[in-house]
Order: sequence, then structure tokens, then C-alpha cells
Amino acid sequence: MDQTSPFAITISRQLGSGGAYLGQQLARNLNIFYADREIISRAAKQFSVLEEDLESIDEKKNSFWESFLHSFELGFSDPYKPPQIVLPPDLILFNAESEIIKHIAKERSAVIVGRCGSYILRNHPNHLSIFLHGDIAFRIKRVEKLFNVTEKVAEKMIVKSDKERSQYFHSFTGEEWTDARQYDISINTSKIDPDNSVKLIMKFLE
Repeated sequence: MDQTSPFAITISRQLGSGGAYLGQQLARNLNIFYADREIISRAAKQFSVLEEDLESIDEKKNSFWESFLHSFELGFSDPYKPPQIVLPPDLILFNAESEIIKHIAKERSAVIVGRCGSYILRNHPNHLSIFLHGDIAFRIKRVEKLFNVTEKVAEKMIVKSDKERSQYFHSFTGEEWTDARQYDISINTSKIDPDNSVKLIMKFLE
């Protein structure tokens, strides 16, 4: 990968595998831009909604009809009652975030976390894609500490996140999120911890 011209490093990650930490460390070591919340922030401004509202559906498959049916599960009897917050449908949000990711990768070197970045930038001439995964016990311990939750809650969060991210990725790419063949580097961070994973990637870039 040519580091003399703008380059992109995309990180796809399982919850608890250290994706955000690893991405931040790589960006710091390489002195390049770190894009995670920046993508949500730009998209929120584009749709004139709050970042926290957009974050609630980010990297999740949550179609209009799923939301509509869920309203009945919650006991709303009037199907014509306008929602208090109007959020963009899945495809519109995905397309908007895709353009934001492409723009970031074009204007500067960056580490980009999640949101199908590896697929969106698959034709980028200077792109390294990374997939981080880990054993469930390792990930549970990390989530417990990160979110200050019990082991049981951490496990539920991981199961839910894996399902949502897998559905989201497949919906917009037609590929399997955990298929290591579509990434340049796949690392089990329960075997090679995040700090050593950063060193490994830096060595590769050298």
C-alpha cells in the first residue's frame, strides 16, 4: 500500500474484539484521520436529525415495515399517528453513509470503522481491509469492562450485535460479514491482543 498518497484502512469488527481501540491506535500511530462517529455526525446533519437518534439505527437492518409492525407490538393503536422523529430508511441511510465514506477516503488518509467500509471501498486503489474477531469468552470480558455490565448482559449484547451486523452487511453487499476471504487481513484478537494486533498491522504497512 502506497503511504505517499491518500490511503484507507477499513475495520470490520465483532463487538468486543477491540475494533474502535485498534482503529484509534492505528490512526494515532500513522497520524491520519479516524472516522467512526464522524460518519454519523455528517449523516445526521444531512438528514437534520440528532446524532443519538441516527446512532440507534446505525449498522442495523431496520426497515420501515419492521418499525411499523414493531409499533403494534408496543401497543400503539393508531397506525396513522405520525412519529415524533422521522429517520431515513435503511437504503437511503446506507447510500448517504457510503458517499460520506468515499468522500473521506478521497480527501485524506483515514481509518474507517464499520458501516460496510471494506465493501464500499473495495475498488479504492489504496485500501487495506481488516476484519477483527475473537473467542466469545474474550469478547464477553471486554464488553463487561467497556459497558460496565454483567456477564449475562454482555453475552446478550454480543449475540444481538453479531446478528444485526451480519444482517446489515448481507443486506447491502450480498456477502457474508464474517467471511475472511473478502478481507486483506483477518485477526483473532483473543489470540493476538489489540495492542499486538496494532504492531502486526504497522509491521505489515512498513
